[in-house]
Amino acid sequence: MRTDFVAREVLTGLRRNVTMTVAMILTTAISLGLVGTGLLAVNTIDSTERLYSDRLEVQVSLTQDVSSTDTDCSQPICQNLRTTLQNSPLVQSVDFESQQQAYERFKELFAGQSIADVVRPQSLPATLRVKLVDQDTGTEAIRGAMTDQVGVRNVIDQRDVVSKLFDFLAGVRNVTFALAIVQAAAALLLISNTVQVSAYTRRTEVGVMRLVGATRWYTQLPFLIEAVVTGVVGAVLASAGLIAAKFLFIDDLLAGIAQNGVIPPISLLDVVQTSIYLLPIGAGIAAITGYVTLRLYVRL
Repeated sequence: MRTDFVAREVLTGLRRNVTMTVAMILTTAISLGLVGTGLLAVNTIDSTERLYSDRLEVQVSLTQDVSSTDTDCSQPICQNLRTTLQNSPLVQSVDFESQQQAYERFKELFAGQSIADVVRPQSLPATLRVKLVDQDTGTEAIRGAMTDQVGVRNVIDQRDVVSKLFDFLAGVRNVTFALAIVQAAAALLLISNTVQVSAYTRRTEVGVMRLVGATRWYTQLPFLIEAVVTGVVGAVLASAGLIAAKFLFIDDLLAGIAQNGVIPPISLLDVVQTSIYLLPIGAGIAAITGYVTLRLYVRL
């Protein structure tokens, strides 16, 4: 097989159908870019789950009178609550956080924001921060034991707060994957149509080649490579778009919550690793679509 002939035919096909080729590349790039965004969302969800796996606690907030008068949990009400929690087999550890400590942590979390200048230590309750042996089985038992106890303001399960974050990230993932499927369908149709048009415009020379003994695989290979080239170029554009989006949009969008440790930041390595998957996906989809089209609709 003469590689120079194949390369020449591929270039000829790309030039003849330049508008459809460009449309196919752009559609593939958008589709793969959405796939990459979805994969980044999945990676962020996994990283966030690992981040919170050892940090989730049950917070037993104390009433204002206990919070303001007891700074070290040495008075009877707070001490009794703490002892009750520590004696539970479901509890791994109990830490006391005073109003002043809660205020310092609040200022650290919201540094640079106007709300940090408005809140005062008296606005925040003292808290017993409870780390459980098993987050799945101990939360409801602790909530039941602490609710309506003297000195208890409320019981907060941090999983309820984090679950909203996970739901949001999962929503982003689902939307991007849904849009990616729609774009992928458009890309598949464009690839199929481009292959058919390219084969039709060169039907005469391909017919002559078949008459002189060229195999079907030999005559179809240039069209298949055209499809793969457009898929690869689309994947490269999608990868470049993800990297550009990280620096232009994602970093600014997630700057506050990432710096405060709410979610882990999306690093350049994360984007590059995701982009690596886009190349074989783009090439594979284009190759399979081109091959099926040639076998079903094109007689060369």
